[in-house]
Amino acid sequence: MPRSKLTTKKLAQRIDLHYFKRPHPFRRWRTGLSILLPVLAIVWLAWAAFTHNDRVYSSGKMSAGHAVLAARCSECHTKEADSFSAKANDQACRSCHDGPIHHANQIFTPNCSSCHVEHRGHRLLAATADANCTQCHANLHSVGAPSQFVNHIEGFGAAHPEFAALRPGTVDPGTIKLNHAVHLKANLLGPNGPVQLDCDDCHRPATSGAAWRFGSAQLATKVMAGKLDPPSRVSARAYMIPPTYANNCVACHALQFDKRFQESVPHDTAEIVHAFVVLKFQQYIAAHPAELRVVGLDRNLPQHPLPPAVRLLTPPQWVAERVSDSEQLLWRKTCKQCHSLTFSAGAQLPAVAKSNITLRWFSHAVFNHQDHQFLKCLECHTNAAKSQETADILLPGVQTCERCHHSGQESAESRCFECHTYHDWSKEKPVKGGLAITQSRRGN
Repeated sequence: MPRSKLTTKKLAQRIDLHYFKRPHPFRRWRTGLSILLPVLAIVWLAWAAFTHNDRVYSSGKMSAGHAVLAARCSECHTKEADSFSAKANDQACRSCHDGPIHHANQIFTPNCSSCHVEHRGHRLLAATADANCTQCHANLHSVGAPSQFVNHIEGFGAAHPEFAALRPGTVDPGTIKLNHAVHLKANLLGPNGPVQLDCDDCHRPATSGAAWRFGSAQLATKVMAGKLDPPSRVSARAYMIPPTYANNCVACHALQFDKRFQESVPHDTAEIVHAFVVLKFQQYIAAHPAELRVVGLDRNLPQHPLPPAVRLLTPPQWVAERVSDSEQLLWRKTCKQCHSLTFSAGAQLPAVAKSNITLRWFSHAVFNHQDHQFLKCLECHTNAAKSQETADILLPGVQTCERCHHSGQESAESRCFECHTYHDWSKEKPVKGGLAITQSRRGN
């Protein structure tokens, strides 16, 4: 029997138009979840409010320095009048760390949060974008007196000026006479034979505890590390302490003054050296009075044979002559090899110029030798091996730094914050803490 053809109308009559009114497992689950999930969200928010846990509102993980405040949003986000949101303000930041501004004559002071962006995970808050710096330094202006700094800097890889210490006309203000080229030669005469000096025989960070190869354990001097503190918080191994005679020179450069004595004069002021020499000769002649009878040559009659002349001196006379001879050796030869001495008319002792060794060359930037310890010293201080003048400044220039610090994934950090800081932490204001340990723990 032939099959009848179904029309559209007949097909439509087969469709149950009330199918949605009958129960279905999928629809039951959908309806249940649409009710349950909002209820659970309301319960969760209510519980968070009851336990004072603000992390449910957080836009991201806190930085490592602020991680203990992750559950206490109100410590930073303070609600202002006539405002629905509670933004982090500068007053909240200063309650824990109040760092002074960059310069007193800057045009404006940016908000803390504009440079130090939170809720980005355990990132360094000091790692600010270059735009925060170049908004001023790309076209630098100041209030009052004109700025003494370069007024157009767009970044380290964008025509950064040469470091101030290496610009034309700048010389090393130190007065110690040192020839690096001579001291880095091979087979130098050392205390126990030929030696080859290395850079760390004279240049080490303040916290180095290793013994100096050519120093004296008895005379070792401590250099106050406080003078080396930079205007930002960096490692105590950031800067090198200045060389000293007791730590670096005494083994090779003895300060002997007379063949009668094994010991050297102290490396100190001219007055102390003079007093030491006088005392040594006074003690010596008291124990050897026979030397008061001095046999010399009478040179008053140049055309006649020179008979021996015998003089009998008093102890003060003998001491005065010996001191004069010894100090001629010290002032005119031994001390003069390294120090600048000025002999004034009528003065008994010379004036010794202060060493004036520069502790930090980058006064407006920070540098950390600890972070560069994997490099050879001469990789950066390339001119040290051939420098013969004290006035030579042996710092690496911008081009040397740019070999590693430039843009690209395979390079070292080159943003402004790597070398420059905004706050002068040497003038940090004291802060009085206001939180208990239980308040700073997560979830409390």
